[in-house]
Amino acid sequence: MTTNKPSVPDRFALKSVQALCEISSAHACSTENDALFVDAMKEILRWHVQRNKFYARLLNQKNFEIDSLKSIEDCAEVPFVLANFFKLHKELSVPEEEISLHLTSSGTSGQKSQIFFDDWSLQSAQQMIDFIFLENGWSSPDKAANYLLYSYQSEADSKLGTAYTDNFLCKYAPVNRVFAALRLDGSGGHEFDLFGCIETLKSYESEGLPVRIFGFPAFLHFTLERMRALKMPPLNLSSDSLVFLGGGWKGNADKAIDKLDLYKAINQQLSIPDLRIRDGFGSVEHCIPYVECEFHQFHVPVWSRVFIRNLKNFELLPYGEKGFLHFVSPYISSVPAVSVLMADLASLHAAEQCPCKLTTPFFVIHGRAGLSKNKSCAVAAAELAGKERIFK
Repeated sequence: MTTNKPSVPDRFALKSVQALCEISSAHACSTENDALFVDAMKEILRWHVQRNKFYARLLNQKNFEIDSLKSIEDCAEVPFVLANFFKLHKELSVPEEEISLHLTSSGTSGQKSQIFFDDWSLQSAQQMIDFIFLENGWSSPDKAANYLLYSYQSEADSKLGTAYTDNFLCKYAPVNRVFAALRLDGSGGHEFDLFGCIETLKSYESEGLPVRIFGFPAFLHFTLERMRALKMPPLNLSSDSLVFLGGGWKGNADKAIDKLDLYKAINQQLSIPDLRIRDGFGSVEHCIPYVECEFHQFHVPVWSRVFIRNLKNFELLPYGEKGFLHFVSPYISSVPAVSVLMADLASLHAAEQCPCKLTTPFFVIHGRAGLSKNKSCAVAAAELAGKERIFK
């Protein structure tokens, strides 16, 4: 767990950014927090304008005045940067020597998204995950667990975002054993070890420790599917086990299954309670963690705001309508990724439409908008499935 609170690069210039990111209740909804968010946005915008020529030009070209921000609704007007911009450009708002981590989003092929973190940006995003795991009761520092990571087995200097994230998540319960499903193949690539995953789960059942399964949902689906084909009886994993998925389904849509059907299979074949099966959403370009509630909806946390934009003219859309997913957050000081337009197709919904106790809106992902030759982590992972399956 985090032992020292992260600190912004300048406590005077970014005091509201610091205060916002220190809110430990991930979905705290109040007029005070809304006002704090607006103040934090003003601070981070001034930070990037003063330190990044590209971003200063962007705001100038859009005739955007930072002081025009008066409310949460105004934050939708902050000029956005396309997520794809970061595939081609390195735009820093801090000196090069202050960059502590460089992550990429693609796997073995494809054009890479990349993002650069200073200590504050990295540690504040990690602290948000700390808050979420604590809030959900998923932090068990005194109880060891066995891990099955449906992600890339990483080398010491790996910059791959999914591998970094999944290994980071191992800190919330002491590691007894860990197995990575996408194994290094000796030639710089990875191979999906399907039968290794099955044998690992069987051995974990016999040990009786909680099992934590993180990573791409498609590979877990393939594992369960093969177990059924082999007519294997259900495994009885510890009820304290946890499944926390992320990375989405990429490839052919007709090979994907509904996430609730996947959760049902996990429960039936591994004996893990539905309450401890969750999906997470995030990206290298926008590292705010979005984690499903108990009813499996992505509610917007206090550290960000979400808007939906028309696919043709980028106009804002109301609740329920599908469009581009637009993220706004003041957390990052290293690069001007404070207002990012994703390629994901999504819709936003009022909190009241979910039966959980959270009071912030939630969004639903409907896939990718359009076709692209660019490949994400999950696309590269899909290729590793080879003849087994190609997934959405």
